[in-house]
Amino acid sequence: MPPITDWPAEERPREKLLQRGANALSDAELLAIFLRTGIHGKTAVDLSRDLLNEFGSLRTLFNADITRFCQAPGLGPTKYTQLQAVLEMGRRYLKESMDRSDTLTNPKAAHDYLVSRLRDYNHEVFGCLFLDNRHRVICFEELFQGTIDSASVHPREVVKRVLTHNAAAVIISHNHPSGVAEPSHADKMITQRLKEALALIDVRLLDHLIIGDNKAVSFAEHGLI
Repeated sequence: MPPITDWPAEERPREKLLQRGANALSDAELLAIFLRTGIHGKTAVDLSRDLLNEFGSLRTLFNADITRFCQAPGLGPTKYTQLQAVLEMGRRYLKESMDRSDTLTNPKAAHDYLVSRLRDYNHEVFGCLFLDNRHRVICFEELFQGTIDSASVHPREVVKRVLTHNAAAVIISHNHPSGVAEPSHADKMITQRLKEALALIDVRLLDHLIIGDNKAVSFAEHGLI
């Protein structure tokens, strides 16, 4: 197959991105831009397609540990560190977008940030987004790990962190490693307990987001809070 430089301009990933935007590119084309070069007998696009077939998806490739990542043809420690830097820049971009907005006027920024933070854990993690009296972000903290239920999430610990940050409102969230974002009975119970505990110190619980694989369920949007 001829090198990418011999392809028509409209088919080259870089030129295509510049002309039509990143949304116009396939997963393989985006990955090829990141890889920059192919291997003997394969262009960067060919190599990208092979990697996606091997790993199953971009997300699985990005979540691979360094040992698994470096076993794949065309990859290695340098590419791994570059990828981790790109992923972290993406997370920080989402955080900055969220930090600069009022979470009530721009709930999508908070939603996207929490999904990026919690979606890929293989165990349950419970976190809290602390907000000031104008609902601007103070900080986000991961508070509990393991099975999230009324026994493992302690309202008094959440209240202590709220008081430490002098927060006026909070958004809580946790992930479902199964990928299914539907709230369980335990999720509803702990949400109610936290709402009542926070009300005692005049702090509003604005939402509880359940993070699944490709979906997040908002208690507020579903009238559960």
